[in-house]
Amino acid sequence: MESPQLAGREGPSQRADARRNHERVFAAALEVFQESGLQGTVPQIAERAGVGKATVYRSYPTKEILVKAVVQYRLAELERRITGSAITGSDRQVFDAYVRSLFESLAHDRLLPAVLAGAQSADAAELLARLTKLMEEAKAAGHVRSDATALDLRVVLCGLVLQLSTMADRDPALWRRYGELTLQALRP
Repeated sequence: MESPQLAGREGPSQRADARRNHERVFAAALEVFQESGLQGTVPQIAERAGVGKATVYRSYPTKEILVKAVVQYRLAELERRITGSAITGSDRQVFDAYVRSLFESLAHDRLLPAVLAGAQSADAAELLARLTKLMEEAKAAGHVRSDATALDLRVVLCGLVLQLSTMADRDPALWRRYGELTLQALRP
């Protein structure tokens, strides 16, 4: 598990212990943000990684930079899982599988729902663009209502994610249920 920030900074000049600390910080950040979302703190991450706050800030000068790295990693992980499952079939099956996988992932993570519900980050916008493209393909095949728009998808999906996040319910069955309701809302 290599953080996006580490990839560009590797080299012979980086000491092995600094590299290990960076990896420990990133692994701790993944855990803390998954458990606590945006309420996770740098001191919590430092404690979990077994390093001082200054070590965290050497790798990630701000919490926002660390959050962005974790979000990018989680979204790439989601994309790999979805595309790696070799979903084949109709446009409807691909769209449905993507939405279901997304809700399944969000059930286990407090950070991604917060980011997606806000839909302000470039990463969230990229995910929504990918979902919109899949929805448009399914719509062209007659599997999504003809009047469905990108805004409809965003309101339905992000609205449900926001509410589930606010309720702080992590029950995967509940998240799956609302993934299915998202799909049903877009059916012709």
